[in-house]
Amino acid sequence: MADKPVAAKEISLPQVKFEYHLRELSWLERRVGPEWYRLIKGSVTNPLSVTGLIITALFILVAALAPVLAPPLERAYDPYLIPRDGYGPEPKPPGTVWNREPPPVPGWYRTITGQDHWVHLLGTTSGQFDIYYGVVWGTRTALFVGVLITAVTVVIGLIVGALSAYYGGWLDDLLMRITEVFLAFPFLLAALTLSAILVPMFGRGIWPATIALITFGWMTFARMLRGEILAAKERDYVMAARVVGARGGRILVRHIVPNAIYPILILASMRVGDYVLSFATLSFLGVGTEVGYADWGQIVSFARDWILSLDTHWYIIVCPGVALLLFGLGWNLIGDALRDILDPRLRSTRG
Repeated sequence: MADKPVAAKEISLPQVKFEYHLRELSWLERRVGPEWYRLIKGSVTNPLSVTGLIITALFILVAALAPVLAPPLERAYDPYLIPRDGYGPEPKPPGTVWNREPPPVPGWYRTITGQDHWVHLLGTTSGQFDIYYGVVWGTRTALFVGVLITAVTVVIGLIVGALSAYYGGWLDDLLMRITEVFLAFPFLLAALTLSAILVPMFGRGIWPATIALITFGWMTFARMLRGEILAAKERDYVMAARVVGARGGRILVRHIVPNAIYPILILASMRVGDYVLSFATLSFLGVGTEVGYADWGQIVSFARDWILSLDTHWYIIVCPGVALLLFGLGWNLIGDALRDILDPRLRSTRG
C-alpha cells in the first residue's frame, strides 16, 4: 500500500536584523595608522614596557642633568674626563672627604647633605678617580654609543636586506655572501681586533670601538629584514601596487619596508643594551676609551688590580656594574614588550 504524501508545512523563520557599527578612530590612530597606534598604546599599557620605559627614562634624565648632578671642574676642558682627588693607588670608600680640587658644590647637594664640601659619594678607584662622577657622565656615553651604533647598524641592515630580498638574482647572492663572510667572524673578537687596529689611527676614544661594533653588528638586521621582505613582496597589496604601475623603488620604500620593519624594532631595542655592554667590554680590555674617561667599562677596569680584595673595595665594580645591568634590563624589557605587542600569535593566545 503506497504511503500517502505528507503535506509540506510552511516554516516561518524569525527575522534577524544585522547592524554594523564602525568604531570611530581616535585622533592619534588617524595620524599614525592602526599598527603604530597599537604599538604606542601597547607600550604604555604593557607592564614590561612600562617598567622598561621608566628605567630608560631615568637614565635619560640622569644624562640630561649630568652637569647639575655632577658638575665638572671649572678648568676642565673636557667634562667627560673624571676628576681626581690626588693620585694615590688605593681606592677610597664611599663618604670619603674630597681633599684636592673638589668640583663646585651645587645647590641640591647642600640641601640634601647639609654640607658645603664634596665627598666621594660612591668612593674612588685606584688613581683616585671619582666613581660617582664617572657613573653619572658615563650615562651620557652609554646612551650616545648605544643609540648611535644601533641606528647605524639598523640603517645598513635595512639597505642590504631590502635590496637583497626585493631584487634577488646576482645582487642577492653577492650581498648575502658578503653578509656571511662578516658573520663568520666571532663578534666580540672581531670588534676587539678592528678596534685595536683603529686606535693608532684615531687615538683612544669612543670612535675606534664604535666603528668596530658597527662594522660587525649589522648582519643580523640584514638577514632578518631579507626574510620579512621575501614573504611580504608576494602579498596582495604589493601585487596591486604593481598592477597600477608603481615603480619597484616606490613599492619597496612605501609599502614593503614599512610593513616588514616591526621585527627589526624589537631586535633593535634589545641590541641597545648589548652594544653598550660590548663597548664597556672593549674599554675594559684597553681598546676603548682613554684612561679616566667617563665610561662604565673604564671604571670597572680599575678593579683589576684589586680583584682579590673586592670584599673591601666592592664599590669599584658594583656601582658601574649595577648601572650596566639596569641599562641593559630597561632596553630588554622594552624589546620583550614590543614582541608581545607585535607578534600576532602571542596576541591570539593572550586574548
